Amino acid sequence: MSDLHDFRNTTRFTTGAVGEPGARVFYVQVGDEDSVITLKLEKQQVKALAQFLRTVLDDLPSPQEGLAPVPLLEAEPAWVVGQIAVGVDEADAEVVIVLEELVPNSETGDGEFDLGSQIDDDPTSGWDEPSGARVRAHITVDLAAAFVETSDSLMASGRPPCPLCGQPLDPAGHACPRLN
Repeated sequence: MSDLHDFRNTTRFTTGAVGEPGARVFYVQVGDEDSVITLKLEKQQVKALAQFLRTVLDDLPSPQEGLAPVPLLEAEPAWVVGQIAVGVDEADAEVVIVLEELVPNSETGDGEFDLGSQIDDDPTSGWDEPSGARVRAHITVDLAAAFVETSDSLMASGRPPCPLCGQPLDPAGHACPRLN
């Protein structure tokens, strides 16, 4: 049985990064009044989750106006996020986020990570017997909107994109494929 952190009354759902643009490590924090867990994830996971939450929020009651980005609390990550699932509890006007741990492929034992092992014809079968830890958080519309604002601020603070190819400009130089 894997470790499950179930936050029914979530008071903290935010993202952040540590380090300089181009070498940042991204995190998500989830918690309630009793505990907070910090997880490591990829920049693209943060960006994709924020974009998806933005579309989900279009179908839910409007959040408060003027929500400010929420900073990370200082903490060590418990594990690395592999899969992310998002659902909507329309009756309670909540978003349910499930973050699943990225675990090494136990069949090969070589430290390779298997992201596709839980994908099959039954989309719920992989969630019944997870091989790693999971966090499930029921978040309010306001927390979801604050996450989107925090993510937008975080993405804007990164390296600027190349005007030709859109890839991030590196302070040490940029080999733009469009100039090739």
